[in-house]
Amino acid sequence: MSAKPATSRIHGGPDGLGLPPHDFSTNSNACGPCPVALAAVQQADATRYPDAGYTALRGQLAAFHQVDEARVLLAASASEFIFRITTLAVRQGARAVWLPPMSYGDYAQAAHAHGLPVTGEAGEAQLLWACEPSSPLGAAQGGLQTLVDSRKDEAFVVLDRAYEPLRLSAAPSLLPQQLRNTWQLWTPNKALGLTGVRAAYAIAPAGQANAAAALEQLCPSWPVGAHGEAMLQAWTGREAQEWLANSLQTLREWKARQISLCESLGWTCLPSEANFFCAQPALPEGLSLQQALAALRAQGIKLRDTTSFGLPGHVRLCVQPPAVQDALHNAWQRLIETSQ
Repeated sequence: MSAKPATSRIHGGPDGLGLPPHDFSTNSNACGPCPVALAAVQQADATRYPDAGYTALRGQLAAFHQVDEARVLLAASASEFIFRITTLAVRQGARAVWLPPMSYGDYAQAAHAHGLPVTGEAGEAQLLWACEPSSPLGAAQGGLQTLVDSRKDEAFVVLDRAYEPLRLSAAPSLLPQQLRNTWQLWTPNKALGLTGVRAAYAIAPAGQANAAAALEQLCPSWPVGAHGEAMLQAWTGREAQEWLANSLQTLREWKARQISLCESLGWTCLPSEANFFCAQPALPEGLSLQQALAALRAQGIKLRDTTSFGLPGHVRLCVQPPAVQDALHNAWQRLIETSQ
């Protein structure tokens, strides 16, 4: 099966109508922004280049994850790294890519850009993507341990850990030794509530120095600017991590309330371990999901249609504060009334 080109990049957040006043469509930490990280970004010196080797930042990230500095790779964003590692996989002979049944569109987009077909058989792929907690479901990825343990030596197994810092329940599927055998992709801007700051990093598997060096060769100079560097440095600090831990408890409380509110509207909510979940709205008769979402958007509320993830008929909702939840409830009630 070949990867299909996307007619447009589908993402949450601001759109042609501007910034949604009540935005459930991105998975940013609704308790944010993290004060210490925001202050670091605001105080960053944008008049100078960062150190081209990111010496101090690499050291901080390596110490934070307790890995060798040589395993830490900076990236302009998760999406940039997705395209870069796909390029490397193709250069090293990859003939197919495997994707989770539901996944972020840039995995397939990068494969299509290189003419790399998508296969449904993990054993046939030389580039395999995983994400946990998964998107759009926010759940464990089934078969992840088997995927890692059965990988071939030449295969790239990349675990997207964008939502690991925002895990609200359960535990990661992979053991530490299994994580040592995967590429790990981290994007702390979501956890810090600073998604407008584009910066990410990856941790190479142990013993993959040659592949890590090859990825560095494919990277342009200064992938991360001064603001991104400041955010990542703050991310590794005690204050930011304490703030994040406290925010998770708030998010758990908000999540329970938000699920209850959605269920009171007749929506069916799917299980989730993260700060977001999927739901199937109870649509008024004669109204499509797309029409309902457009009507909500006109009222300043944006939800993420999960059709592009491979889950039609559902929406993904980031956990939001009670006042924003109430705005969704009231807007949906108005939609029901006007449709009768």
